[in-house]
Amino acid sequence: MIAVPMKSTVPFNKQTVTSINQINVQKANSLSNITNINKKGSTTVRNQCSAKQHLSSTTVHPIKSATQPITQRIPPNSIVPNKPIPPLIHKIQKGQKVPLSIHTPVKLKACIGWNVLNNNCDVDVSAFMLNASGKVLGDDWFVFYGQTQSPDNSTIFSDHSMQDREIISIDMAKLNPSVTKIVFVLTINEALEKKLNFSMIKDAYIRILNSLNNAELVSFKMTEYYSNVTSMMIGELYLYKGKWKFNAIGNGVARDLAGLCELYGVQVV
Repeated sequence: MIAVPMKSTVPFNKQTVTSINQINVQKANSLSNITNINKKGSTTVRNQCSAKQHLSSTTVHPIKSATQPITQRIPPNSIVPNKPIPPLIHKIQKGQKVPLSIHTPVKLKACIGWNVLNNNCDVDVSAFMLNASGKVLGDDWFVFYGQTQSPDNSTIFSDHSMQDREIISIDMAKLNPSVTKIVFVLTINEALEKKLNFSMIKDAYIRILNSLNNAELVSFKMTEYYSNVTSMMIGELYLYKGKWKFNAIGNGVARDLAGLCELYGVQVV
C-alpha cells in the first residue's frame, strides 16, 4: 500500500498518474493509477503526505510511523501471529445503534483489531470524515497510514498499541463542525491483485474508548465474513440530534481503498 498525496490543492488528474509512486510528487493523482493506493513498498515513512516510490514485494516494507526504523517486507506465506482480543465490555450486535455516554467534548479512541486465516492478508484501517451528505469535506479528509492526521488536527491514525492493531484518535473539541459522521473501514492490501477477501479474516472488532480514562463506551465484534468483500465498514460514529452515536455496521463492498475514495467523494477525474 502506498500513501497518496491527499493534501494536494488540486484534484487528481490523468496527467500526473505516472508520478503517483514517485517521491516528492506535488500534484494529485488520477483514477487509472490511484488503485495503487493499496500497494506497499517504500523506504519512506507512512505518514509522509507526498507519494512514495513503488518497489517490488521483495524490497523494503514501508513503515507506519516516522519514529520506527525501516523494516523488511514480510515475505509471502510467512506466519502472521494472532493477537488476543481485549475484553469487550459493552458489546453490541451488528446493526445496533447506541448513544455514546458522553456529555461534553472528549477525546475518543477507535481501537480496532483482527487476526487472519490467510497470512497474505495485510489489513489496514482508514477513517473517512463525512458531512451530512455522506461525502468527505475535501480530498484530504480521511486518515490512514499514509495520511495520519486530518486537516483540523482532530483525528489521528496510529499503530502503536499493545492490545489493538491500529487506532484512530479523535479530539471532539477540535472536530470540524461540518463533520457529522466518521466511518471506520478495514481494507486488505492488494486484495484485488492477490484475490484476497474477508472470508480470510477473523476476530475483527472495534471498541470506542474515552481517551481520558480508557473506559470503553461501546464495542462490536464482527461475526460475518464474506468471500465477495475486499473492504469492510466495521462501524461508524455519527451525529444525531446533537448527540454522537455509534453504529455497528459489519458490511462491506468489493472495492479497494481507491474505490472507497470514490465512494465517499474524494475527487478523482
